[in-house]
Amino acid sequence: MLTHKQLRAVALGNPEVKAEFEKAVDEYALLDEFLKARAAQGLTQAQVAEKIGTTQSAVARMESGKGKHSPSLATLTKYADALECRLEVRLIRKSRSARNLTGRSNGLPTASTEL
Repeated sequence: MLTHKQLRAVALGNPEVKAEFEKAVDEYALLDEFLKARAAQGLTQAQVAEKIGTTQSAVARMESGKGKHSPSLATLTKYADALECRLEVRLIRKSRSARNLTGRSNGLPTASTEL
């Protein structure tokens, strides 16, 4: 039987699996940040739900990342506020060139330019 680490290595060897994993990694990293912040505050899902005016089950769905709909920025901001945190959303340039196929700039700021 393969360990989790071995299974992950085998799965990520498949280019299709790796592409899907890379699409989801940022979303799950954000969810992990919320879980760690909630744990650091010593809050339960029910306590967070009360602070943001929703139900414990809604918080559980949001934390699981398995809901049918992604939470809005307003909801994520409320969640962050309940944890005495500030939500920060940034655009990070991908490692590929900032030029499109025609060779023209895509109009996004360069690394030396602030948004």
